[in-house]
Amino acid sequence: MAKDGTKPSAGPARVKAKRVAALEAKLERLRDAFAAASPAPAGGLGPLLAFEPGMNLADINPASTPGVRGGKPVGQAALALGVPRLSRLQERLYAEGQGGGERSLLLVVQGMDTSGKGGILRHVVGSMDPQGVRDVAFKAPTAQERDHDFLWRIRQHLPRPGEIGVFDRSHYEDVLVARVHDLVPRRVWGRRYATINRFEQGLVAKGTSLVKVMLHVSSQEQKKRLAQRLERPDKYWKYNPGDVDERARWQDYQTAYHYALSRCSTPQAPWYVVPADHKWYARWAVQQLLIEQLETIDPRWPAAQFDVEVERLRLAAT
Repeated sequence: MAKDGTKPSAGPARVKAKRVAALEAKLERLRDAFAAASPAPAGGLGPLLAFEPGMNLADINPASTPGVRGGKPVGQAALALGVPRLSRLQERLYAEGQGGGERSLLLVVQGMDTSGKGGILRHVVGSMDPQGVRDVAFKAPTAQERDHDFLWRIRQHLPRPGEIGVFDRSHYEDVLVARVHDLVPRRVWGRRYATINRFEQGLVAKGTSLVKVMLHVSSQEQKKRLAQRLERPDKYWKYNPGDVDERARWQDYQTAYHYALSRCSTPQAPWYVVPADHKWYARWAVQQLLIEQLETIDPRWPAAQFDVEVERLRLAAT
C-alpha cells in the first residue's frame, strides 16, 4: 500500500507479462477451436481438392469449404497459425538452394476474374520471405513472345533452385483464353495439352514440385464482387469493363477449364480445385497445399562449409 493509501500501479514488466499471458491464452483457445472445428483430414487437404479422372468441374460447389467446419473465424485463425509453418519451410528450401540443392516449387494460380488471385498473393505468398519468391503475372503475350512457341515466355521465369515460383495465370492461358476466343486454330490448342504435360513432367524430373490451383468462383459471386468494385472509389482501379464482356463467355470458360483440368491433372503435377466463393477459405486452402507440398519435399538445412569449433574459438578471441 502506498503512503497515500492507494495501491501501487503494476510496473511495465508486470503489465507486459500479463499481456503476453493473455495473448498466449487466446492463441491456445484459437488452436483448440480450430482443432475441434476442423480436424486435419487423413492424408492432408490435397486429396480433398485434387481433380481426379472422371470428375466434372460443374459438380464442385464453389461455396463449399472442404476440411473446415466452423466458418470464417476458424479459417482466419487457421491461416494465421499456418504462417510460421509456411515461413519456416520456405526458409529451409531457400537455404537448401543456397547450399547447392536443386529443388524448387512452382505455384500456378488460375481462375476467373475476381476469383481471388490477388488475395492469394497478398495473404499467402506475401507471408513468405520475398528473397526466396519469384512472382510473375502473365498478361497477353507481347509481340516478341508471340514470335516464339507458347512456352518460351514461361521458361524465362521458372524458379531457380531453392525458390518458390508463383505464376499469376500461366501457360494454361494458351488452352483457356486461346480456346475461348479462337486465337489459334483448334488443331493448335488441341496439341498443347500433351505439350504441357511433357513440359511439366520435365520440370518435376529436374526437381521442381508443382502446386496447380484453380480458384473456382461462381458466376453469382463474381457478379457480386464486380458490383462491389463499382460501389467503392478505392476499388475503381481494379474494375475492368472487359470483365463484363468475359462474363458473357462464362460457360465457354467453364468448359475450357474442365478440359484443361481433365487433360493436365497428372500424378506428377495434379490440379487442385479450390472453392473460392469464400475468400478466407481459398487463402487457407492454398496455404495448406503449399505447406503439405513443402513437407513432402522436406528441405534440409545445408551443412556448414567450415569448421564450426574453429570459428567459435576465433570469434571468442575477438
